[in-house]
Amino acid sequence: MYDVVLLSLAEGQGSGGGACGSDCGGCAPATATACAPRVPVLRCADALTAAGARVETITAASDQEIDEVLAKFDGPARPDGLTWPDPDSKTRLVVASATDGQLRAVVRRLVRRYAPAPSKRPGDLPTGRTVPDLPPLAILPLDQGDTTDLAAQLGLPRTPEQVAAAVLTGSVRRLDLLRNDGGSVTVDGALVGGMDDDGRAVPWRGRVEVDDAVLSDGEEPILACAIGNSAGYAEFAGLRLLATGDAVDGQVEVAVAVPTIVKQRFRGTKIRVEVRRAKGRAVSVLPRDGEIQFLDDGVGGAMNRKRSWWTEAGAWAVYAS
Repeated sequence: MYDVVLLSLAEGQGSGGGACGSDCGGCAPATATACAPRVPVLRCADALTAAGARVETITAASDQEIDEVLAKFDGPARPDGLTWPDPDSKTRLVVASATDGQLRAVVRRLVRRYAPAPSKRPGDLPTGRTVPDLPPLAILPLDQGDTTDLAAQLGLPRTPEQVAAAVLTGSVRRLDLLRNDGGSVTVDGALVGGMDDDGRAVPWRGRVEVDDAVLSDGEEPILACAIGNSAGYAEFAGLRLLATGDAVDGQVEVAVAVPTIVKQRFRGTKIRVEVRRAKGRAVSVLPRDGEIQFLDDGVGGAMNRKRSWWTEAGAWAVYAS
């Protein structure tokens, strides 16, 4: 039977910073043990134990504590000295996530752990990849009513009992991963652009390229740019941006919303929003007017220089029913 690690993240972890200021005691990692597991976590642990699994429940309040959990999935030492996941591991991982940002925090640490430096990439890496096949994980949504999170988009098990069954007897489903030149990853999607206090999109200018296709040359205003690995970022302010969302096609879908002036005979002019779309392996966004706000898997940030995302086909995996 399997050993199962049921990993929860402390409040604040996965939101773009560390655990400081969290309900688990701020900066002191040891205080994470004081956080009581959520009810779905306890139910999942009970279901796993009833099925014969040995269960360890951990609440991580820092990247270091996440890394200590992920070290359990290391494989045997390699001649080249690289840390590599064990493809035959009898330990399985369940990530209890309140947001996709928390899930991303765990996947980001998996990438950091197992991605070799460019100069040390071995010949047994899959074609077009910078990381090996990452260990699969099960997603336990803490918000059972959320119909837009990544688990819902992928049709994954949602109840604690369903998740327990999937991690023990389900299949492994490999998914595409977006890496970016900021050292992080994107499991769902990103939205570049922000809104003002009245909920109106704030126009910005930037050059947006998808492989060899230029969606904007940087000279015209953009209302929003959606970068989708799945389907969670398909709409912005009621406007449909991404046409499809496919986490297994090896491509990223990108859309930009550009306002254009349409002249009407005898009726003056009006503003029409044009949506331009493209698919490819990589996308870059180069701001032209200083800092631009963005959301990446629900985590807010800002960019004032060129940022690139690229697809790693099948790099990470989840347990499905």
